[in-house]
Amino acid sequence: MRKYIIIGVQGCGKGTQAHLLSESLDLVHISVGDIFRWHMENHTKLAARVRRTVAAGELVGDEVVEDIVRYRLDLHDWNYGFVLDGFPRNESQARFFLECYDINAVINIQVPDDVVRERVLARRLCSDCGLDYNLIYHRPEVRGTCDVCGGSLVSRPDDTEEALAKRLEDYHSKTEPVLKLFRKKELVVDIDGTPTPAEVQQSIRSALRLPAYTPSESVVGA
Repeated sequence: MRKYIIIGVQGCGKGTQAHLLSESLDLVHISVGDIFRWHMENHTKLAARVRRTVAAGELVGDEVVEDIVRYRLDLHDWNYGFVLDGFPRNESQARFFLECYDINAVINIQVPDDVVRERVLARRLCSDCGLDYNLIYHRPEVRGTCDVCGGSLVSRPDDTEEALAKRLEDYHSKTEPVLKLFRKKELVVDIDGTPTPAEVQQSIRSALRLPAYTPSESVVGA
């Protein structure tokens, strides 16, 4: 069984790399961001709290995030393992995770802030089916229109200059120290996230001694 955490600043390509790993190795991709978005799309009680926090470019409180992660992992639908994307984001969350679960590795995707800004501001989301696009790596055939359902492509609510600046600040001050905790456990593998998604995926697999990436596996937007 393989259990991985994938860490990196917003826009580094965590979702893309987690998707490729899970697709090839039959792992379950658990995205905390996707879970939050599901709550907002379905107007749950948690949605209002999450929406206000995300719109302000802030991180959701530890207790709420930990409860969501615990509930998701307790479903035990990950027979061959999982890739956890978007958690932990601070030292408190990391300590909670290490106390409750064991993992094989922490994949740290490193991307400079200027590249992150370019990528994040190029992200688009279909307003109808929710498919992700990136105007750098995954452009629609018709500008502003989803290739699958024809819906309009929009920016995510938190993909603004102001919200991104706040998230970068939070990442450097709160999330980077998490890596120090994992490094003490000798769990961290550092990956350059600036090449193409396929090249990044191959670097991850080489570092983790996994089967090589093959072009037949789909690459989604970063």
